[in-house]
Amino acid sequence: MSSGFLASNARKAAKKRKLTASIEARSYSEVNDYLSSISILMIGPHYASELAKYEELAKPYNVPVVVIPQDVYAQLNGEKLLDIALEKLAKQEK
Repeated sequence: MSSGFLASNARKAAKKRKLTASIEARSYSEVNDYLSSISILMIGPHYASELAKYEELAKPYNVPVVVIPQDVYAQLNGEKLLDIALEKLAKQEK
């Protein structure tokens, strides 16, 4: 359930910054259903060992995959999660 709370905190952070963003927590089994409609896939630290698999799934959609740092995940730090996502997306646009 931590993912849901983290997503909620990230939505609050985006709203505070006046950013339009859809931030959702989804289960592992739903990833394939959403790859065509997302800009970035952020996975929990407990999936770090499976990063290559997620990157391969996301590659055809040009969706970057990021492992959420353990401290961000544990602290439910929505501000930092949003920063990480925005930074990764900015790098991809270059």
